[in-house]
Amino acid sequence: MPVARNKRRLPTGTQSFRKLRERGCYYVDKTPYALRLANEGDCYFLSRPRRFGKSLFVSTLKALFEGRRELFRGLAAYDQWDWSVRRPVAHLSFGGGHYTEPGGLHDNLLRQLNLHEFASDITLSAVRGADRFAELLVKLHYQSGRRVVVLVDEYDKPITENLNQPDLARANRDYVRTLYANIKECDEHIHFSFITGVSKFSKVSLFSSLNNLIDLTLEVPFSSLCGYSERDLDEVFAPELEGLDRDRIREWYNGYSWGGDARVYNPFDLLLTFRTRKCKAWWFQTGTPKFLPDLLVRRNVSTLDLEGLTADESLLSAFDIDEIGTEALLFQTGYLTLADWSEGDDGATEYGLDYPNREVRHSLNRVLLSSLVDSLSKHRLARCRDVAKHIRAGNFEQLNQTLHAFFASIPHDWYRNNRIQRYEGYYATVFFALLSGFGLDTRPEQASSRGNLDLAVNAPERIVLFEFKTVDGRRGNGQALRQLRAKRYAHQHLGSGKPVHLVGVEFSRETRNVALVEWETVGTAEAGSADASAAASPPPDL
Repeated sequence: MPVARNKRRLPTGTQSFRKLRERGCYYVDKTPYALRLANEGDCYFLSRPRRFGKSLFVSTLKALFEGRRELFRGLAAYDQWDWSVRRPVAHLSFGGGHYTEPGGLHDNLLRQLNLHEFASDITLSAVRGADRFAELLVKLHYQSGRRVVVLVDEYDKPITENLNQPDLARANRDYVRTLYANIKECDEHIHFSFITGVSKFSKVSLFSSLNNLIDLTLEVPFSSLCGYSERDLDEVFAPELEGLDRDRIREWYNGYSWGGDARVYNPFDLLLTFRTRKCKAWWFQTGTPKFLPDLLVRRNVSTLDLEGLTADESLLSAFDIDEIGTEALLFQTGYLTLADWSEGDDGATEYGLDYPNREVRHSLNRVLLSSLVDSLSKHRLARCRDVAKHIRAGNFEQLNQTLHAFFASIPHDWYRNNRIQRYEGYYATVFFALLSGFGLDTRPEQASSRGNLDLAVNAPERIVLFEFKTVDGRRGNGQALRQLRAKRYAHQHLGSGKPVHLVGVEFSRETRNVALVEWETVGTAEAGSADASAAASPPPDL
């Protein structure tokens, strides 16, 4: 464990490179990326999830091109940049502002252009926002004698903020398309441009005029441009690590990948963990868009469907107002990340997607569970925690009773709004979201040589293997546990050193509740023998 020394100010929420450096905050040096971009190309796009450091990198580029050498002392760029050349910078940021009313985008753009007009001591005469932007670029060029650097941060917020208002989203999309068309039309006045956003809308619909745009989103050399690496924690944040469980931090926040071997941490999560000394779902709690769980439920996407998704590069880029692919939505917003990839004979790359870490897996499943069962009331939350507690303790009789009480609390007809047909229906999907959302290490459809197990739970003290079935009557018939036995799913887990439990859960179509929970302990690595089985019938309807 690194030794604590030379503690500095934590840059939590700081998006200004100048402010961060002047205050003496911790800073992970991203200037090697800035140097490479400035030397190799002239028009870039980068998509990354919210709160991953995009705005800070844009601010770093601004300070670099403006020649603020004093801010870069001790960084890679300090001795590798020509500080005698200072360029005018046209910087637009759409991270703030209110875009949910018609005209909000136009008003925000005019405000930003007016500030540029004031700061540069120039006069803009055009009326339309896009025309004023083009006029700004031309006049900045002629005023300084040097071509302009264009930086656009969070370009897509006026669109994504209105996905639940498609007409306004389309209007804002058309507005910004005209704005970005001027970047191409004013090419002779532009030295360098860099555009960031969360969502990667298709070039056809938004960036069609920027045919020289280089998309960095999945380029391996830039996969760590945003986020913190393991090395960054050791070399930059070593003073903050003392007294913290490094493995726990890794489990909660590491795991994001945009290609190659690099895996990075969510910066926002780490900074708040260092400040509070607690691991919590900091990033997830700061604004998961409401349209996301609503959209998944509306599409009847089971939480189980999010395990083992695959997509090709074109699908991951297929993000537009009228057709938002589930895979693209979850990947671009940071709720799924690249787990693996392979290139076919035709040169196309197929990507495997998975949750990046514990924070996202548990938090997203909890939000989806709330949508699936109407809401997570205080009593339902308590029962969810009890279910997870009983599984950890191997108390399956109590598990049976608590499960029955939980499902009985769901409005009688609520399942009709969420008809998920796969994996033995809606109730099995709710069961999985409950377990995964409340801290258990869950893996659905676990493959073996004998078939696919419905659900495996790797708890600290035991392994629990679940099989789900539905029955027509009010009582179960034991088919779920019989299948677990017949398929010998437990065999591959007997070397784990933990007791292995088989649990069959059967749901009644008639009562819309648990019909039967049966369980059996099949042995441990040491004993390898079977214990006596036990079963419990469900309690009376509540």
